Amino acid sequence: MAVFSDPPTELSPERVAELWERGEVQLIDVREPYEHEAGRIEGARHIELERLASEAETIDRDRPVVFHCRLGARSAMATQAFRAADYDAHNMTGGLQAWAEAGLPLVPAGGYVAPH
Repeated sequence: MAVFSDPPTELSPERVAELWERGEVQLIDVREPYEHEAGRIEGARHIELERLASEAETIDRDRPVVFHCRLGARSAMATQAFRAADYDAHNMTGGLQAWAEAGLPLVPAGGYVAPH
C-alpha cells in the first residue's frame, strides 16, 4: 500500500525526516563515496548512482523509497527510473544541501555536504 498519493514524487527534507523517523520509507543516498563520507543521513543506505540498477532487486518493492543526492538532480533520475519500474519512489527536494539548510542532522559529528 502506497504511503503517498500519486504523485508526489518530490518530498521536502522535513517530510522525509518525519517519514524516516517513523520507519515508513527506505532512504537511499546515490552520491559518490567521498560525498557520503563527508556527511550523511544516519542509517540511510548508500548505493552510488552507477550501481543502482545492479542493486535494484535488493530494494524492497513493498515499501516507499526516497532517493537523495547533493542537490536533487541525480536522485531525480533514480526516482524516475524506479517509478518506471513500478516502485513507490520519491525524490528529496533540494537533496542533502536542503536537508542541512533545514537544520536536520548529519553524521558523523561535524559532517558536511561535500561539493560535487
